Amino acid sequence: MMMVYPPRMNDIAQELKAEVSAACQRFAGITDHEASVAREGGGGWSRKETLGHLIDSAANNHQRFVRLIHADRLAFPNYEQEPWVAAQAYRERDWTDLVELWSAYNRHLAHVIARLPESALDHIWQADEPLTLRSIAEHYLRHLRHHVAQIV
Repeated sequence: MMMVYPPRMNDIAQELKAEVSAACQRFAGITDHEASVAREGGGGWSRKETLGHLIDSAANNHQRFVRLIHADRLAFPNYEQEPWVAAQAYRERDWTDLVELWSAYNRHLAHVIARLPESALDHIWQADEPLTLRSIAEHYLRHLRHHVAQIV
């Protein structure tokens, strides 16, 4: 059976890659010390913690993208952002290492998103409200952009 990959998912993947590339250029001007300081408007998180939150988002959504290809409906635990960020002590990590991890993970997710089959896009992740795989991919890009803007 030949997979059909929808053009909109390819567009999201291309936009994701472009956003990550542009963000990495802007992140290069941020020192490790600057990235460690808590910022106003960032919920008390430092740039490192905000980027760590985006790494967590990538990890959680990676599971959703791949698993929902093969199941019509799944329930996942909700992502508890405050405990996750605290448990991983992102503020103690090297800024360059975090940027590299985030960048590589998102380039991989762009690859995955571009290959989401049309037949799976209406599969449901049962969260507080049901979300389709299509809407998860669309929201992922918006969420990433929102937090990148907070970092820069």
